[in-house]
Amino acid sequence: MAQIRNMTEGNPAKLFLLFSLPLMAGNVFQQLYTVVDTMVVGRVLGTSALAAVGTVDWFNWMFLAIITGLTQGFSILIAQKFGEGDLPQMRKAAGNALVLSGILAVILILIGEILVAPMLRILRVPEEVAPMSAEYLRVIFGGMIVVMAYNILAALLRALGDSKTPLYSMIVAASVNVGLDLLFVAVFGWGVRGAAIATVIAQGCSAVFCLTKILKIEILAFCRRDFMPELRLAGRLLFLGMPMALQNILISIGGMIVQTVVNGFGVLFIAAFTATNKLYGLLEIAAISFGYAMTTYTGQNLGARKLDRIRKGVRSAVLIAVLTAVLIGVVMLLVGKPLLGLFISGSESDRLSTIAAAYEFLSVMSISLPILYVLHVVRSSLQGMGRSVMTMISGVAEFCVRTVVALTLPAVFGYYALFWGEVFAWIGADVVLIISYVITIYQLKRTLFGGSADGGVSENG
Repeated sequence: MAQIRNMTEGNPAKLFLLFSLPLMAGNVFQQLYTVVDTMVVGRVLGTSALAAVGTVDWFNWMFLAIITGLTQGFSILIAQKFGEGDLPQMRKAAGNALVLSGILAVILILIGEILVAPMLRILRVPEEVAPMSAEYLRVIFGGMIVVMAYNILAALLRALGDSKTPLYSMIVAASVNVGLDLLFVAVFGWGVRGAAIATVIAQGCSAVFCLTKILKIEILAFCRRDFMPELRLAGRLLFLGMPMALQNILISIGGMIVQTVVNGFGVLFIAAFTATNKLYGLLEIAAISFGYAMTTYTGQNLGARKLDRIRKGVRSAVLIAVLTAVLIGVVMLLVGKPLLGLFISGSESDRLSTIAAAYEFLSVMSISLPILYVLHVVRSSLQGMGRSVMTMISGVAEFCVRTVVALTLPAVFGYYALFWGEVFAWIGADVVLIISYVITIYQLKRTLFGGSADGGVSENG
């Protein structure tokens, strides 16, 4: 039975940790099968195959980020209605979110398949790896419907305070993916296509697992009219989801611009950059989990009109996030080199050169990790309060900084500038987000109580 959690009562810090930890564990398993994909591709198929997957990472991530942005945005309204105690409207919002997700998934599949060939040229993917890159992307995009299904179902569960079911679904997915990776790539010899097929099947299994749990939740006893599209409700859902999706698109485009610069440094550097980016997923695991927790926490408390709890929760979350980031950064500095070595094969000289460049990148990100963790907490808190446009503006700032650094500084400082470009982009986003948060709290205080802090309002403030 899925565990529903009301986050409008109780100690904010305790609720935050109890909600975050299962999500963190789930993200560990999600990253596990991403890492296993990379390890199998890099060790079994070689450096060229690793570069083939890595050189289109940002393009692939853009579509996944659109999906997560949309579904997380949809979940905000569901969390707010749950916090209000308006269960009929909560079910209606959830039903419309499911329908919208299905429609948008089909659109994304078509767009992705059409863009594969031109994007390989735009990204300047080396000719020797381009066919493998295209093969990998076409399989991933073809399975976009199951990726959307998992994300909207998991987002629905998180909106109701259930963070354990997404964990269990990721354990299932990781187990399936590891087994199929080894079978399809190492045994059947299907190459990068096999790794992509394994990923899609694993996501499908996680979606089915979430669905079976949702069907057992009494307050989600849907009827047919809940799935009947309502123009106004669909508009509200898109108003919350689209800015988050656009924000992620901007971040992705900035990443692809960086990738075009990376691709100009050759296959070995592409492999190094790819290996570190896979470990970046491990660095970000707790940050993503904290973000999901704050979206649900602030969404429910906004619905319950408890602004003071939102402020206390955000303060606690920032402190916990910074301490966590410092711990993870230290661990990565200590064990980063042997971990990177698991991804990279080839001649000894090539291998050592690739690991050295990858560890430089990993070191820069590890020492700067608190900046990224503050970004996730504050951005997700604003999203939970319905301030999706403000978070989109932070995405614009991140895009601008990352792009300017990538296009100008490597000519002076070489590839090392690309590493610090990520950190500068985080700082640019943080500045916008912190200012936006202060303004939002001030506006809500004035709107509600003329300056006191004992409640909350609807998403429009």
